Amino acid sequence: MNTGQPWSIERIRDALGSPDLSHRFSREIGRAPAHEVLTVFAKWQGIAERTLAAVERGRQAAAAQAAGGEVPGDWIDITRKVQEDAAVVRARGAA
Repeated sequence: MNTGQPWSIERIRDALGSPDLSHRFSREIGRAPAHEVLTVFAKWQGIAERTLAAVERGRQAAAAQAAGGEVPGDWIDITRKVQEDAAVVRARGAA
């Protein structure tokens, strides 16, 4: 999803959609040494772009399903794997 707007710290923070992720981004970008700021920015820009793309795909799938049609694309249910991975991350104390 390309809005044509340039990426900024504020835009990345907004695109992340999660207060926890936004806080983590702000903390990383704020603590990065000057020579690493662009690398940290690029990393989080990529995360924000992928987040926006996933949201758009989800909206398209929801619209197709609401219209009574098939959800576009090939879908593999990985719910259990995601839940297991999340449990591992939580056990490590990560947010």
